[in-house]
Amino acid sequence: MIYGKHICLTAVERADIQQLMLWRNQPDFRKHFREYRELNSDMQNKWFEEKVLQDPNTIMFSVRKENNQQLLGCCGLVYINWIHRHADLSLYIGWNNSYIDDKGYADESCRLLLNYAFNELSLNKVWTEIYEFDGKKKQLYNKFKFQQDGLLRQNYYYDGKWWDSLILSILAEDYLKDNR
Repeated sequence: MIYGKHICLTAVERADIQQLMLWRNQPDFRKHFREYRELNSDMQNKWFEEKVLQDPNTIMFSVRKENNQQLLGCCGLVYINWIHRHADLSLYIGWNNSYIDDKGYADESCRLLLNYAFNELSLNKVWTEIYEFDGKKKQLYNKFKFQQDGLLRQNYYYDGKWWDSLILSILAEDYLKDNR
């Protein structure tokens, strides 16, 4: 477990995956994910078996309240490249149907995950892709001083419109100088 002030990151348990699937299937959440399809139990179980349990390039956590272990969401590092020392960040808070909450759980999850990536795994860079309409994640990643590395024009079709994808990243040296 990775402990913070109000939350902890724990291994994703089989008992968590049904709730995680329900959150991910909410249309207001799903529009932010690369996996655009409605997930069913077979798909969720396959993700758990193949990615969470078996893929050495995926490290996923359940986000829980520290005081009572209530499930709040999910975060992790995916597509880890162990040679070039980078990974894609994945994060959402399902609790209270928030996606990215205003109570600080997403902030603390992001901080714990970045600390883990840079201090424990010795990664050099953590990157992510968000869609231009995703204001909540833009604000979250701006707090951590992610930089925009790229723009994929008209890369995502949603709600009858083409949207750009933003590729954002933070380097270990930039994160660590502000968070020692």
